[in-house]
Amino acid sequence: MDESSGRSALVVGAGIGGLTVAAALDRAGWRVTVLERAPQLGEVGAGISIWPRAWAILTELGVAEHLVDGVRPAIQAGLRRPDGRWLAKAGAATTARGPVMVHRARLHEALVGSLGEVEIRTGVTVDQVCDGGRGAVVETTAGDSLEADLVVAADGIRSSIRSGVRSRDDVRYAGYTAYRGVTAKPVPGEASTSGGETWGAGVRFGYAPLVDGRTYWFVSANRPAGERSDDHHRDVTALVGDWHEPIAQLIAATPADAVLRNDICDLRLPLGRFDHGRVALLGDAAHAMTPNLGQGACAAVEDAAALVARLVDEPEIGRALTAYDRERRPATQRLVRASRLVGTVGQIDNGAVLAARDAGITGVGAIAGLLGR
Repeated sequence: MDESSGRSALVVGAGIGGLTVAAALDRAGWRVTVLERAPQLGEVGAGISIWPRAWAILTELGVAEHLVDGVRPAIQAGLRRPDGRWLAKAGAATTARGPVMVHRARLHEALVGSLGEVEIRTGVTVDQVCDGGRGAVVETTAGDSLEADLVVAADGIRSSIRSGVRSRDDVRYAGYTAYRGVTAKPVPGEASTSGGETWGAGVRFGYAPLVDGRTYWFVSANRPAGERSDDHHRDVTALVGDWHEPIAQLIAATPADAVLRNDICDLRLPLGRFDHGRVALLGDAAHAMTPNLGQGACAAVEDAAALVARLVDEPEIGRALTAYDRERRPATQRLVRASRLVGTVGQIDNGAVLAARDAGITGVGAIAGLLGR
């Protein structure tokens, strides 16, 4: 009989990382319950890049086959100025070395469909986690106590479980906010065959075709934390509406009420441990990063695979989680640092420094090469 037979896990959070680890634990023979704070399952209307390592994991879980229809064409990408002049071209990103761009909701739906015997409870808010007699006990705000051999905290950057075990505020505002949108339908012309980013003074625009033919785009802009607006579509148009095509075309093709806005935050460095007794932190709860490398969700998927692999290799949960922390914390800390650096360079708004930045990119093409890879 498998060593994991009869073992139980509580996964807190039904986002991409939480559902991936739930599916992987279920396949390894664990009894899994997912606790989700929202009253129903769902994901935001934005795009997501799935890089090769994460794609391989999703393929193993039987999820990838539900994400792509037909052949994915190579996309010409690179980095431009607002007037359209290329700072650097990255070349066409092929299926083998580039990301697969999908809608987050489509990935989320495919993960839900892969869960097998996993139980999902919505409308459950976790208050704290403590040690029990033979495992970890999750206390909910409704007064319920749930015990399991393992608790996986996949409850996002504002994780209540991480805050409880570390007793400090790890969240850092990056200094800029992001608007995100997806066109209502495919947009013909350049928008369907190209992608990449455009960098201005303290403002960036990026876009990429999704596998369903629509286009995902984002705008990042230097703003005070917590700033509010009642019309995100109007704000985006004012920021980049006069930049090169197909930017205005993409914004116009996006429903006005479908533009999302979120302040960009990450976790302070150095990252804290991912293991706390029988509790494992995963995804944004462990290593929330800025979105500049498009690696946040992929890192959560890789966390899930690494955690379950260590649990299969090592029957003693505490040692398995220590090995998981040893493997994943250094790797994700490098991603947090690298993504923060790209954002710092991309959001420069000082005129003299801006000119030097653009000249350096044109001369060596370093950042465009990174985007291409």
